[in-house]
Amino acid sequence: MIELRDVHKSFEENQVLRGVSLKVRKGESVVVIGGSGSGKSVLLKHIIGLLKPDRGTVIVDSTDLSQLDEEGLNELRKKFGMLFQSSALFDSMPVWENVGFGLKRHTRLSDSEIKKIAIQKLRMVGLVGVEDLMPSELSGGMRKRVGLARAIAMEPEILLYDEPTTGLDPIMADAVNELIIKMRETLHVTSVTITHDMKSAYKIADTIAMLYNGVIIASGSPGEIRNTPDPVVRQFIEGRAEGPIVLEGIIR
Repeated sequence: MIELRDVHKSFEENQVLRGVSLKVRKGESVVVIGGSGSGKSVLLKHIIGLLKPDRGTVIVDSTDLSQLDEEGLNELRKKFGMLFQSSALFDSMPVWENVGFGLKRHTRLSDSEIKKIAIQKLRMVGLVGVEDLMPSELSGGMRKRVGLARAIAMEPEILLYDEPTTGLDPIMADAVNELIIKMRETLHVTSVTITHDMKSAYKIADTIAMLYNGVIIASGSPGEIRNTPDPVVRQFIEGRAEGPIVLEGIIR
């Protein structure tokens, strides 16, 4: 469903991706782990076509993104839903309008029809009776779930999750993990998640891939990653300051 082949990306002198190759099968849940600044978000933006590689190829559903113009990219993006790290809700819109934002832009449905769909998607993520509230009236966990309802509003084939558990308490983080699993099982979507939350990664992933120094250095099942002998991966998944990963600004 998604394939990155030797993708390179630099911003001026900063080389972020140095030859990333990654495959995501249809219906698979792939989690990309890595430290802050490792290029996880840059990788995600390549998958959805917001960034173009300096070198290499990005293929989504058999389509080479480099062959598409802006109109073609916009059409392809209808296959995607995305849950942003900050939820990225519009503060001036009630919940149902936030959920139905894509439907408003890309369909000819009436407001009443959009609101009906929004209420249905909100119910899927465990929210009832919140459609007329404003985002400022919601807790962090509720905002995250509204963001997920928006991500699935157009019934996408692919869901992208950008640090879905960041900023949540452990119980709410686990509730979001359960929702991610539910979306895969009920909607049969392909999903790519970027995170540094290993508890989340182990729970939601079919495959975990670690991005380090601009390349994927390890890829495998949660069990294989948990038991890897690779010292770089072990340091990251165990959350240890000591090890081969050099921490910027830390003097030892």
